Amino acid sequence: MNRNIRILLLCLGLSISANAFAQYNTASSYALIKRVIPGYERNFMVEMLPADAPKDVFEVEGVKGKIVLRGNNGVAVASALYYYLTQYGHCQITWNGTNLKLPLKMPLPVAKVHKSTPYQYRYYLNYCTYSYSMSWWDWKRWEKEIDWMAMHGINMPLAITGQEYVWYQVYKDMGFTDKDMQGFFSGPAYFGWFYMGNLDAWGGPLPMSWITSHKDLQLKILQRERALGIKPVLPAFTGHVPAAFKVHFPNAKLKQTNWNNGFADTYILDSEDPLFADIGKKFLQAQTKIYGTDHLYSADTFNENEPPSDDPAFLSKLSARVYDGMRIADPKAIWVMQGWLFFSDRKFWRNEQIKALLNAVPNDHMIVLDLNTDYEAIWKRTEAFYGKPWIWNMLHNYGGNNSMFGRMEAVASQPAAALNDTASRRLEGIGLTMEAIEQTPVLYELMTQNTWQNTPIDLNKWLPEYLYNRYGVKNKAAVDAWQVLRKTVFNGKDIRDGAESILTGRPTMDSATVWTKTRLNYNRKDLLPAWDNMMKAIPQCQKSDGFNYDLVDLTRQVLANYARPLQQKWVNAYQQKNIADFKKYSAQYLQLIQDMDELLATRKDFLLGTWIADARKWGTTPAEKALYERNARDLITLWGDENSPLHEYSCRQWSGLLNDFYQKRWQKFFDTLNQSLSTGKEADLKAFDQSIRKWEWQWVNTQKAFPVNASGNSIAVSRKLFKKYRTAMGADL
Repeated sequence: MNRNIRILLLCLGLSISANAFAQYNTASSYALIKRVIPGYERNFMVEMLPADAPKDVFEVEGVKGKIVLRGNNGVAVASALYYYLTQYGHCQITWNGTNLKLPLKMPLPVAKVHKSTPYQYRYYLNYCTYSYSMSWWDWKRWEKEIDWMAMHGINMPLAITGQEYVWYQVYKDMGFTDKDMQGFFSGPAYFGWFYMGNLDAWGGPLPMSWITSHKDLQLKILQRERALGIKPVLPAFTGHVPAAFKVHFPNAKLKQTNWNNGFADTYILDSEDPLFADIGKKFLQAQTKIYGTDHLYSADTFNENEPPSDDPAFLSKLSARVYDGMRIADPKAIWVMQGWLFFSDRKFWRNEQIKALLNAVPNDHMIVLDLNTDYEAIWKRTEAFYGKPWIWNMLHNYGGNNSMFGRMEAVASQPAAALNDTASRRLEGIGLTMEAIEQTPVLYELMTQNTWQNTPIDLNKWLPEYLYNRYGVKNKAAVDAWQVLRKTVFNGKDIRDGAESILTGRPTMDSATVWTKTRLNYNRKDLLPAWDNMMKAIPQCQKSDGFNYDLVDLTRQVLANYARPLQQKWVNAYQQKNIADFKKYSAQYLQLIQDMDELLATRKDFLLGTWIADARKWGTTPAEKALYERNARDLITLWGDENSPLHEYSCRQWSGLLNDFYQKRWQKFFDTLNQSLSTGKEADLKAFDQSIRKWEWQWVNTQKAFPVNASGNSIAVSRKLFKKYRTAMGADL
């Protein structure tokens, strides 16, 4: 079969012969090897195992001087490659540090390795990930991520890029104007919540150039994923319609709803309205024509929006109609539902209501994502979702905040425990549903380790192997540092998600703000031995990219933690009217922010400049570039307008942001307090709050370039800050 025809068929989700599919998987696997380790592909042979294996399987074997990688699809072959790279080459590929220093003579496996997965599905992504991390990705970045997915065994990613193109086509065919759509589509940074029906228009109007360019990007994404045997989850209709719907269809049964986070109302078409099924069918038909289908559809009916009735009969009928909207267009449709609502709104979603919602859909046509299982296992209070297939997920990072945090013990043990528990019934997958990525790589390497085993991961064995692969050397001090990290930042106790530093909060004399939660899951002082040991590991580990990232991240964390005791010093000085001490400690506080900025500037992982530059690259005119920059700035600061209740939810400890936003904001606060001390008048903090909101909004709407390349030496700056702060921290924490 002609290669271009095969590509077209795969992209459209259409079937091809088993032999042709095997040939295409083989070619795609060789291409992946060449992308990942260019120059080494000649050392490998790819052989396809029978594609009808009940669950994915791979083999690695040395044959006649070649490394043979076998798998029943491209994902399995890619997993075989990564198994070889980690187990035999002692390499590692993460977002934050890669070690691909392979030996000149590639080691051959002594015996054949055979691995099979107990999980049918390995899910990936969250609607929020598309906004907090992926808003500005181009094909080059997506290509790397798809390779990462395949090598880590992921076969079921959420794929919502280019959704706006389908909606544009559907609503234009229904008579909606471009002006109608401008009042509907959000800006790119807010697509996650637009797709879930939480907001309209904010961050827009969305340029047509974006809509068409991202249709083309989605076609590339889907083509590559399907070529590797990955089955993407595409969206389905849940009732969210433009505000202009009531003009075009005045008799339509609409529900006006509000997310209660400072945004205007959105409109949900009642599932009882005949138009609901009609639009659902139109959307899936249009989407399938453009993007093809693997019969997996994401639909979340009430994401952080409460239904109008908790009557089980009402919820059952609603669920059945949502499913029917899929089934009419695609009889093979499988509804993939995020179970977040059962966690976030437990007062409404009691067992009777959950059961009614789920049981209205045939068991084999729905998969439930237990979205936050590592923190709270919803399956345990719902009889494993009443017979539905379900997926165990790690929801690790909220908002893209920078914080060393995770539940390492839970991730190592709980998936296997659930798998082997008869009460889990139809547990058929594991997944990663974080709100943001490109941080804390250890949690993602650990979680995906579960893919090819049905027993708990032994952390005492796994962690030193992880570090050897990451740093390229075996170093006792590094292992000792990580044993401290395991018991402190990664112990996962007491708090839902990673604590933030008061540095990134809107200025206050309190210990926290609404979204800046500073409660740690460990004593600050207990983290310092990890810092000590990482400094000892520098001589042997400093050439490692992963080590440099880890050293910077740990140094960032201890400095961020130190902000709280420093804050207490200037607060006490202010309350005691001690002007000299207030100036001394507030100056130290501002200097801490500047020192962190200098540290983070040494790693591209922590640059504001790349986030903004990547946003601006999508603009085809100065006005579009300005729009995307405003989106990028707003999401990570105010989130909404100057009165947004979500300010700081997505705060980032990034070089550029620390000096240009947080440091300046604190300086303004200290100016207000200094004036109070000098005049003897009580500081008007309400007036300050109003003025700082205006200043923040002005910052959001400013255009300014920041460095896009790292500067300075991570090792040198870390050593300098260790020398400067370590003794004081030992005394103050």
